[in-house]
Amino acid sequence: MSARSPEGITLSESAARRLAALSEADGQPVMLRIAVEGGGCSGFQYLMELVSTVKADDLQISRDGQSAVIDPVSVPFLKGSEIAFVDELAGAQFVIRNPNAASSCGCGVSFSI
Repeated sequence: MSARSPEGITLSESAARRLAALSEADGQPVMLRIAVEGGGCSGFQYLMELVSTVKADDLQISRDGQSAVIDPVSVPFLKGSEIAFVDELAGAQFVIRNPNAASSCGCGVSFSI
């Protein structure tokens, strides 16, 4: 079951499956925390980490019992984005498919608006 936040941010099925696998391996539920900060080669960069707690003002996006959390300052930069997990020849990682990004660097970690 897919949940879309009021800001249009979604967690893909692939991301939910990966978070479930990471939670199982860790022996406790984990969530993906996403933040946007200034920096990187394109002006802004995504920060991602696995966490087990939600802060009071976080936006929480859930799918199939798994969640991602985003701090309120980062939400405007991520409106309409999809949080996904890709496993390709180049590597396996969480990615942000952000319609607000005018350009991004080759690694996909930094972007400009």
